[in-house]
Amino acid sequence: MHGGFVVTQLYGSSRPTSDIDTVSIVPHKLAATIRELGTRSGPLHTKYQIYLDFVTVACVPENYEDRLTEMCPGAFPHLRMFALDPYDIALSKLERNIQRDRDDVRHLARVTPFDLALLRERYQNELRWQLGNPAREDLTLQLWIEAIDEERAQQRK
Repeated sequence: MHGGFVVTQLYGSSRPTSDIDTVSIVPHKLAATIRELGTRSGPLHTKYQIYLDFVTVACVPENYEDRLTEMCPGAFPHLRMFALDPYDIALSKLERNIQRDRDDVRHLARVTPFDLALLRERYQNELRWQLGNPAREDLTLQLWIEAIDEERAQQRK
């Protein structure tokens, strides 16, 4: 999982969200069943007012599976949920770059706190080659890093 749900549940952001952005790591037949149960207006949504949003366009860094964190271990008898780490969450938002993505990245940078060199390194080594317009995303990442640096400088004053 990545996106707003993880940012709110694991990292304490107060922004509202009702979908859970997911990347499936289960066999195709099982994924279809999960997709059917978890859709908007499906049983999960009807009972708990949340639904699964299977992301098909977000790029995530290579090796993200090695850094997953289990959410709510043991809470559900037939479900295990894993979250991307904060750097992978941020980088998965790079191409879309809408305001709530920028807000989520700033929040993650505040509460984790981000090592900006690691963010840049992971981008260069594990994500950049996957992107359709890497020059644009280079600039986006640079602007994000500058905004985080500026916020940190203001907090030190």
